[in-house]
Amino acid sequence: MTEHRFVCETPGARLDKFLADSDAGISRSAAVSLIESGAVLLNGKPANKKQKLCAGDEVLVRIPEPVPYEAKAENIPLDIVYEDADLLVVNKPKGMVVHPAAGNYEGTLVNALLYHCGDSLSGINGVLRPGIVHRIDKDTSGLLIVAKNDNAHQKLAAQIKEHSFTREYEAVVFGSLRDDRGVVDAPIGRHPVDRKKMCVTEKNSKHAVTHYEVLRRYKGYTHIKCVLETGRTHQIRVHMAYLGHPVAGDPVYGVKNEKVAFTGQCLHARKIGFVHPVSGQYLEFSSDLPPYFSAFLNKLENISK
Repeated sequence: MTEHRFVCETPGARLDKFLADSDAGISRSAAVSLIESGAVLLNGKPANKKQKLCAGDEVLVRIPEPVPYEAKAENIPLDIVYEDADLLVVNKPKGMVVHPAAGNYEGTLVNALLYHCGDSLSGINGVLRPGIVHRIDKDTSGLLIVAKNDNAHQKLAAQIKEHSFTREYEAVVFGSLRDDRGVVDAPIGRHPVDRKKMCVTEKNSKHAVTHYEVLRRYKGYTHIKCVLETGRTHQIRVHMAYLGHPVAGDPVYGVKNEKVAFTGQCLHARKIGFVHPVSGQYLEFSSDLPPYFSAFLNKLENISK
């Protein structure tokens, strides 16, 4: 069990929201569950989730250790672009979570990989993320690499750390970019208030560089190509929002009332290149734009006439 102690410095906040905004690393719904189970004490006494805090109030939250979980194999179709004895390159569909986590223990890419590969997946990232060398967001489609053994995993991870991977994305962003191409060189770290978000910040951040190029301009939107020099969490989404041109349909960093409705961000990992961890040969793969992306471009084409 992990304990966190906090002292309220901003009176008036509800207890559940206070915990969700704290460094306890829990969501508001998780905070409510902990409060209702008696795992949260306010000034030494059991609290109510709606209770408003006063300056100087002491909050103790006890977070139980997670129950061990082992991902289960599921017969889910995979779009495999390349496969050999050491790795796979998979074209992940929009809406699929990469690995099991709270709220998503089934239907993930890992569940599908366990069915396809059996025990032939690297174990470096543990039982919940076997074979996963790098990730893309649930609502981002496209290519990612899966390692079948620890040797391949370690060598691929080293390439990612050295920024020697080729990673090219396509996206549709809100508004019209001023320049036809450019570079965003801005560090990314955890948002100081909303712990589920990332942001451009100098505090506790990591170096992040995104190169972008305009492919086509539409009325109110721009179709772009992005090449990652680094690979930070939500990098393209954060960098484009930082420029004032968030990815179309982005539910976290995007525009609330967009001109053209779109569910989930319009972002596709189109190309990936790397040195094979065993043969030493450079391999590069690309995937066509998925139907959801092409359909959105067609819609923009029609409204731009």
